[in-house]
Amino acid sequence: MGGTRLSRLHTLTVRGLLTALLLLPLGMVLAPGAAAAPRAAPVRVMPLGDSITGSPGCWRAVLWNRLLDAGHTDVDFVGTLREQGCALAHDGDNEGHGGELVTDVADRDLLPGRLAATRPDIVVMHFGTNDVWSNVSPDRILAAYTELVAQMRASNPDMRVLVARLIPMNPATCAACARRVADLNARIPAWAEATSTGRSPVTAVDQWTGFDTATDTYDGVHPNAAGDEKIAARWFPALSALLEEGVPGGGPGDGDPVCTASFRVVARWQGGHQAEVTVRNASSVPVSGWTVTVVPADGARLTQVWNGTLTASADGTARVADAGWNGALAPGASTAFGLVATAPATSTAPAAAVDCAATP
Repeated sequence: MGGTRLSRLHTLTVRGLLTALLLLPLGMVLAPGAAAAPRAAPVRVMPLGDSITGSPGCWRAVLWNRLLDAGHTDVDFVGTLREQGCALAHDGDNEGHGGELVTDVADRDLLPGRLAATRPDIVVMHFGTNDVWSNVSPDRILAAYTELVAQMRASNPDMRVLVARLIPMNPATCAACARRVADLNARIPAWAEATSTGRSPVTAVDQWTGFDTATDTYDGVHPNAAGDEKIAARWFPALSALLEEGVPGGGPGDGDPVCTASFRVVARWQGGHQAEVTVRNASSVPVSGWTVTVVPADGARLTQVWNGTLTASADGTARVADAGWNGALAPGASTAFGLVATAPATSTAPAAAVDCAATP
């Protein structure tokens, strides 16, 4: 929890101990060698996102105190960042990096190190606001979400993930942002359902509906006190349900191999583009081969691949298998293949959703 327990928890613990001692019959002592039953480790919850989560991220403080009031005292908010300016007492550890794009975090493989340092059981993610502001397509944002979830599962096969439909945006300097965030939000529930598994559920949490940028933000983007209350109120039932259900112990997987793929544009011209896809072994066991599914955006079609074997479908979906010599990847190792794609003249910025399947 990044330091000493909060004074509130400390007080409750001391009071409980004193009460127990006073209730013991006179002359009764603990048997020699007797020990209290081991206390279960707290559930580790990572708040993940950008400045809306991190600085000051007072919705985290409101949510933390709601959890305590509801009896969820064995919860540890985790992250490589400490409390960032919210005056309300709370466990301030978080992974809310101001200005970050979720696509950049995926492209640069920034999350695995943060997961290794904090070992969360549950991730609470509100991420993508800066991508929307930068006019990154929903396809690319959702592909980044998919990669991050794969990295979370490599860190902990039993990971529980809560993903927000983002709060609305209406900044004075981005007239198109309101529409863009609505377009992304419309696709998040279906993405969450498709990405969820029985062992590692992914749940979409609606932070969009009922949130008013005029009354719940101070700049059209970042929540004010009223907005913090609304955000916490939406996270609370979803997170509380996971805590009541119980979270299995996590840890790096010893069985199934997991790979991730990230898409990066190298060059663009009228009617086409060149890109590179990086494939990474995100598990703790070797990968002997891999296949990446590539779904280009805006009607683009893959026409050439190197360092891989291309199989294309009529609908534009392509599958690229390793070339043999680059199929084996040790834990943490990566390789890459290149591609050329054609695109309609009306196509916007090149993008593609990519997903990786590993062979043991």
